Amino acid sequence: MKVLSRIHSPHDLRLMKKELLPDLCEELRVQIIQTASKNGGHLGSSLGAVEIITALHYVYNTPDDKIVFDTGHQAYAHKLLTERQDKFSTIRTFGGLSGFPKRSESEYDAFGAGHASTAVSAALGLAIARDQQHQKHRVIAVVGDGCLTGGMAYEAMQNAGLLRTDMLVILNDNQMFISQRVGALGTALTKLLTTKYVQLAEEKATNFLKRFDELGNNAAKLAKRARSILFPGTLFEEMGFRYFGPVNGNDINAMIEVLETLKTVKGPVMLHVVTKKGKGYEPAEKNPTKFHGVGIFDVDTGDSLGKTGAITFTKAFSQALVKLAQEDPKICAITAAMPEGTGLDAFRDQFPERYFDVGIAEEHAATFAAGLAAGGQKPLVALYSTFAQRCYDQILHDICLQKLPVVFALDRAGLVGEDGPTHHGVFDISFLRSIPNLIMAAPADENELQHLLKTAFAAKAPFVLRYPRGAGFDVPLDKQLTTLDIGKGSWLTKGKDLTILAIGNRVHPALKAAEMLRDKGVDAGVINMRFVKPLDTHLINEALKRSPKLVTVEDNMLAGGFGSAVAEYLAGQNKPFQLLRLGIGDEFPPHGKSALLYDKVGISESTIVKQILQWKTK
Repeated sequence: MKVLSRIHSPHDLRLMKKELLPDLCEELRVQIIQTASKNGGHLGSSLGAVEIITALHYVYNTPDDKIVFDTGHQAYAHKLLTERQDKFSTIRTFGGLSGFPKRSESEYDAFGAGHASTAVSAALGLAIARDQQHQKHRVIAVVGDGCLTGGMAYEAMQNAGLLRTDMLVILNDNQMFISQRVGALGTALTKLLTTKYVQLAEEKATNFLKRFDELGNNAAKLAKRARSILFPGTLFEEMGFRYFGPVNGNDINAMIEVLETLKTVKGPVMLHVVTKKGKGYEPAEKNPTKFHGVGIFDVDTGDSLGKTGAITFTKAFSQALVKLAQEDPKICAITAAMPEGTGLDAFRDQFPERYFDVGIAEEHAATFAAGLAAGGQKPLVALYSTFAQRCYDQILHDICLQKLPVVFALDRAGLVGEDGPTHHGVFDISFLRSIPNLIMAAPADENELQHLLKTAFAAKAPFVLRYPRGAGFDVPLDKQLTTLDIGKGSWLTKGKDLTILAIGNRVHPALKAAEMLRDKGVDAGVINMRFVKPLDTHLINEALKRSPKLVTVEDNMLAGGFGSAVAEYLAGQNKPFQLLRLGIGDEFPPHGKSALLYDKVGISESTIVKQILQWKTK
């Protein structure tokens, strides 16, 4: 790392000779690959964006000039160049650097991001704040092509075109979107169109044509459209952006030259660059989807070194969905650009005509599903729990209000580990539980998940099925799927001193906690509640007959969560009770390994025991 070791801040970078920058980019890639192989992370997009990020810090005066990243998957080189090189080995580990831009981590992180399609909105806000405070710094948004499948990006662009403030949006096209026209022609046209002479001539021509009233206005529009025909950025031009590109985003010298030139262009500007996802690492170039987000892997081969063993919840869901779809031709599946992550890739491969990837457009996914249901189909929407937050209104207004039978499969519910607070799925129970007509269930293990999926389709009602990331509890999968009684849980073990009411992936830890409590002289029962809504109040009443002491355990926020549902029910009963609610407090849990995080928030086996013993002796 002969070049990278000399960079302690972007100021050092800006003092470096341009001839050394290609070597710097290669060293950045080596560092990113080596670290991701040990810590996991978002590799492909970060490798592709190395030259873009290096050029931005070389040309612009960061941190005074503001760079906003969309999603943040591509920002690893940014972290290495902005005074965090010595800490980069800690990325995604507990107490270490976040895997995403984070305002509290560095002054160079102008805006935090973990969800897509937010950068243009945030950058526009920063630019208008600059204008209102009579400041002169520049604002740049770096967005991936996938982010432009989200409607929020277009809302922001049309507003930026209206406000006409100075800002630059860099569209990082990793060859999966828009245009393949890259190379000398694109670069030459971009350089030509950014020259002051061309801009001045265009302005004079437009002003001249405007003198002819209606004819002039029409002629000006025609002239603008004629120009747009030559370029793939017609849409952006119509929204009020000056479009330039496409240029080779993996050519550091071309990027610097274009960025320097664009500094003189006024108003909102769109620069379209094309990069290679996974650039510089052959396994990632050949399989960019696999290396979008990875666990630990062997650098030489790219092979995963992750744990093997119990089937994952995602895999159990995937297999069950395919089995059910083979029996029922009305079942459809929808994803918001996450077929592999949600396990819908197997459904896609077997039933392509019933599979729909809507892009990063969760709101559309939900209402599209509502339309399918209204038309007599049986739609399932597979999302990560954290992304379901984005379609709350559609779930409430378009689905539940009309009692439409849409199934939501919320993967990554609970604590997700190294991706941290932007991705923890710890809010879904709280924000969905209050909606009328909605059924909500959480399987205790991978076997119960497949039965609940069958139950969800049979319910003929809005149904949310939430389940965690990662391996299950090594429970054998039944070959025959059955329909479970809605709103009914089950006793797993009975005790005379207290009863633990557990939901979802906290059921098995609660069982082990009960065993540990018996060794300490406490006879604890355990109920697998299974359904958050409707609540099995019959089982709760049975538990109260055995002991007034009840403990709820969940991997959701305590505020408005499963424990709150139990407390609400008990408050309306004329029965004595003592209730201990265990879950996640009023905080955003940090990033780190899931087992460590469950311990930190107090819902691992040992911490369940510890808190119950402390509570019982009060």
